[in-house]
Amino acid sequence: MNGESRIVAVLGPTNTGKTHYAIERMLGHRTGVIGLPLRLLAREVYDKIVAIRGPSVVALVTGEERIVPPRTQYWVCTVEAMPEGMGADFVAIDEIQLCADPERGHVFTDRLLRMRGTHETLFLGADTMRRPIAALVPQAQFARRERMSQLVYTGSKKISRMPPRSAIVGFSVENVYAIAELLRRQKGGAAVVMGALSPRTRNAQVELYQNGEVDYLVATDAIGMGLNLDVNHVAFSSLSKFDGRRMRPLAPNELAQIAGRAGRGMSDGTFGVTGEASPLDEGVAQAIMDSRFTPMKKLNWRNAALRFGSVDALIDSLEASPDNEHLVKARPADDLNALKSLAQVPEVAARASDGPSIRLLWDVCRIPDFRGISHAEHASLLESIFGHLHERGTIPEDFLARQIRRIDRTDGDIDALSKRLAYIRTWTYVAQRNGWVRDESHWRAETRAVEDRVSDALHERLTQRFVDRRTSVLLRRLKQKEALLAEVNDKGEVTVEGEFVGRLEGFRFIPDKSAQGTEAKALKSASLQALAPQFHLRADRFYNAPDTEIDFTDQGGLMWGEYAVGKLVAGAEPLKPMVEVFVDEAAGPEVEQKVQRRLQHFIDRKIAALFEPLLNLSRDEELTGLAKGFAFRMVEALGILPRAGVAQEVKDLDQDARGALRKHGIRFGQFTIFMPLLLKPAPTRLRLVLWALANGLQEFPEAPPPGLVTVPVAKGAPEGYDTMCGYRNAGERSIRIDMLERLADMLRAEDSRGGFEAKADMLSITGMTLEQFADLMQGLGYKAERGERTKIKPAQPTEQPQAATAEAPAETAEAEAQSDVAVAAEAPAEATDSTEAEAEATAEDPASDEPEVEVFYTFTWGRQANRGPRGDQRQGRGKPGGKPRDGRGKPQGKKGGKPQGAKTFSSRPPKKEKAIDPDNPFAAALMGLKDGN
Repeated sequence: MNGESRIVAVLGPTNTGKTHYAIERMLGHRTGVIGLPLRLLAREVYDKIVAIRGPSVVALVTGEERIVPPRTQYWVCTVEAMPEGMGADFVAIDEIQLCADPERGHVFTDRLLRMRGTHETLFLGADTMRRPIAALVPQAQFARRERMSQLVYTGSKKISRMPPRSAIVGFSVENVYAIAELLRRQKGGAAVVMGALSPRTRNAQVELYQNGEVDYLVATDAIGMGLNLDVNHVAFSSLSKFDGRRMRPLAPNELAQIAGRAGRGMSDGTFGVTGEASPLDEGVAQAIMDSRFTPMKKLNWRNAALRFGSVDALIDSLEASPDNEHLVKARPADDLNALKSLAQVPEVAARASDGPSIRLLWDVCRIPDFRGISHAEHASLLESIFGHLHERGTIPEDFLARQIRRIDRTDGDIDALSKRLAYIRTWTYVAQRNGWVRDESHWRAETRAVEDRVSDALHERLTQRFVDRRTSVLLRRLKQKEALLAEVNDKGEVTVEGEFVGRLEGFRFIPDKSAQGTEAKALKSASLQALAPQFHLRADRFYNAPDTEIDFTDQGGLMWGEYAVGKLVAGAEPLKPMVEVFVDEAAGPEVEQKVQRRLQHFIDRKIAALFEPLLNLSRDEELTGLAKGFAFRMVEALGILPRAGVAQEVKDLDQDARGALRKHGIRFGQFTIFMPLLLKPAPTRLRLVLWALANGLQEFPEAPPPGLVTVPVAKGAPEGYDTMCGYRNAGERSIRIDMLERLADMLRAEDSRGGFEAKADMLSITGMTLEQFADLMQGLGYKAERGERTKIKPAQPTEQPQAATAEAPAETAEAEAQSDVAVAAEAPAEATDSTEAEAEATAEDPASDEPEVEVFYTFTWGRQANRGPRGDQRQGRGKPGGKPRDGRGKPQGKKGGKPQGAKTFSSRPPKKEKAIDPDNPFAAALMGLKDGN
């Protein structure tokens, strides 16, 4: 070393211009090296020097980045990556107080003791380093620099009251994210700066803050290391940190290093606490303001004179103790721990058998644990890398390509991208080592490109999560009292100053749900400016829209496409519902009236189309007397009437009246009087809505799936629901009323006194199994007796039933006179074939000699039926000796004596004016109806 070399320790608090002074001094020499504590800061200094001297003479060397032009004169490095033995004219070490850092301090101490420039050496740092530097470097001169602005303690403030241009400091990733999220909701967002970020991500985040898009910065203590930002206030969210081994309180000089970022140049700054951090002790706060701290006594040290004779010798040399009272042996670092772990692996120990191999092993162990997963996993990765390098001299390209390919993805959330960024830093570091890969320029470019892509994606996710550009813009513009530019696109999306603020759904503005407090008010104010003309344009378009664009829901809502624009409410009559519209008050009465008229037109036309037969019936002026009264009952019941409820009215109608009503499509069934056209799915769906409105139901029941003959009985449904659906409850299922009439035609041909079995056609039209059909029949008032018998092989063809097979059997006055009881059952979704329905219940193995047994049911008309749900609950009730009841609880009678299967029975003599066939299965029901009248 040149005897004229000048060594100067430039000490002082933050914002004294020490780093700027070092750059000026270096550029005054022909060559120079400056070591900085962070990769981020190294990149910042590199960019400054390149701006002054150009990129051709400036090198950047960090663990993961290496830019070395052929004519390099000035080297900007992280302290760990500073090249040794270059003989540069100038050497500077920044943040020299990190000699006391428990993790990296031994590296700074080594540079303090051994790194020198041939003409000038500068140590830049805090005043606390004066005593140890004077003791360890006696020839050093000292230069004191004063802070260019004042730093004032302002106590505790809530985050919601944090002044603009503030930096809030957290000491964990979780803490930083939580604070940033809170600032996004309350202040429009924050930029995030952490040491683990790549320079590209960090610079993009800082740019958000520096250009004023956000007024707040959330950072770790990384901002304390010389990063230059326009910060007016620094707030600590905590006063302790995890140092790698334990949680410990921050020393006053550490707090000062971070707090000193507030204020820049001649601008004063403030600092304080926030969140759960307790206020600073008065003495500590004053010490920070005055830059008075306890001097450092000992610096961390690790032996630099390493012995590579064996792995054990290398470990012993690394664990040597210092012989100076101002130095203390550093605790084992990650590289030493990795070396100890790999030394226990037999294959590694066998490979590391000579000096070059041991040096290679040590170089591999010095790969930083960027991933931070676990010590064991890091050691396993290092073992793999060492094996490749020792065996082949370089890392195989296919191995390296696989590792990089797994990382080269930009999907996922912040955590996933942060992990990938940490992983790619490992391979970026590997690619920077001379001789470790064959094509160094290719792999350095490849790892850098992947890091850039992941960095950009991470910046995008951070911005999406922690920066609400909309709120930031709105608050800033409202504060400046500028007119806001608001627009609404054809999808109803409302934007203000290009930022999405909500949606126009139909004729109601739905603000973005994330808006709260001040932001919500700003959104509302800005949005109304755009929506006033838009409401009128939409109302005009809606008024002229075809009916195909409008529909009603099963709950009575009225939809325009995908948007709810109103709902139906009960009117004076079931077929004349009214409309209530969903229109924002801001739209004005004109828009509201136009929407209301259009919706009323729609529902009126819908009812006119689907209930045309019923409306024609109500308008027929030729109907008189009883026919007119019956027509009124049909309209009031929306086209479906259980016959049991209007038995007397039907009885009183003469044939002319019935004929006049039949002309309107009314069918007088044995169980139900109905209009077949109104059983179709569309009228049924609307009928249920109108019925629910007329009955004031809070929740409207939905129609059964179309096309099914039977469906399960709806448990808990309102009374009359089955009728409005076009079904009738019987047993556990409900059967469609038109199919019930077909079944009744078949049953009329059977001997209900002597008993009969179900025919294939009966099972076919109901789509039921034999057991289900038995339950249906019991729900209709029959007794079902189960039996078993030997199955005849081959099965003899059964006689075809005499029931009508037409879709709508012809009605005659005689058939109507024989009908009285209303029936209902359901159509199972899993309807079985009629042949299977009659199949065995307990058939034996066909291969066995035992005869097959089949189950059959014998049906007879019974006085007391099994009690079914709802309408069947009253079946069989009555006094002993009283009249049997049908499915609706009506008294029944039967000419000619007791029906088979009844225990007791009594009846009045039948009227003589009309004879009834005693073999008719419904004779008892008809006679009971007459007696009741």
